[in-house]
Amino acid sequence: MANYLLDTTVIIDCLRGRKETVGFLAEIASEGSVVGCCAINIAEVYAGMRETEREVTKRFLDSLEYYEVTRDVAELAGEYKREYAGKGITLSLSDVIIAAVTISNNLILVTDNLRHYPMSELNIQQIEAGNRG
Repeated sequence: MANYLLDTTVIIDCLRGRKETVGFLAEIASEGSVVGCCAINIAEVYAGMRETEREVTKRFLDSLEYYEVTRDVAELAGEYKREYAGKGITLSLSDVIIAAVTISNNLILVTDNLRHYPMSELNIQQIEAGNRG
């Protein structure tokens, strides 16, 4: 049993009923794993949500464990942003915060965007990217 943090694209794929994503999440939940999100995920999902999706989206997000973006998480995220910028790699603030939440809480990040998360200490479970056409 492990604990997971979902990347925003994984949450969106689940809400859209993508079979591979829904199946994976059902499998890990049935094993007793904890599946979670953080403030960044919620903000990103709500930013792109249609009004007709509000109820289902809220219910799904409320079903997930919630991991805080603490001061320590924010500091770690800033360190990652600066470190990788020094290597010529531009990472979004949202991605470094998600990575920092994952690492700070000893979680596994579920994502289809490996290139957004180059941190060697990050434990990642990749799901193949869905068609977001």
